[in-house]
Amino acid sequence: MAEQNYSNHTQIVTPFHKVLVPLAALIFIGSLVNLYQSLGDHSRLYSASLITAISVALLLASFLSRIFPLKAQDRAIRAEENLRHYVLTGKLLDSRLAPLQVVALRFASDAELPELARKAAEKNMSPKEIKVAIKTWRPDTYRV
Repeated sequence: MAEQNYSNHTQIVTPFHKVLVPLAALIFIGSLVNLYQSLGDHSRLYSASLITAISVALLLASFLSRIFPLKAQDRAIRAEENLRHYVLTGKLLDSRLAPLQVVALRFASDAELPELARKAAEKNMSPKEIKVAIKTWRPDTYRV
């Protein structure tokens, strides 16, 4: 496996990103076409409406199935990084840091975490700016 860095740290989960989401989007588009074609035919309108509602539910469920675990993981990362910062400095992370900033800081090495965390809080750096500023990348291969 190649060494993780800013340019390759994002993950594409093929069954989700390349199969489920496109398939759910196609089903949704197809259901809208079917609903539009059924507007003049009252015998088909109910089933077309039901298929559209089901496709909306499928699309929503597919996105939520990705978002909910990431939110839980972000909470765990925030706790881990707060502990790591405390071990390194004797202080908790700055309360001005937003959760996504803390998530971005997880890639910083122990040597650069305290200074980068201070700078991120003072300058309100975006997660992307934080990741780009990291000199020694600390890989996180367990992220879903």
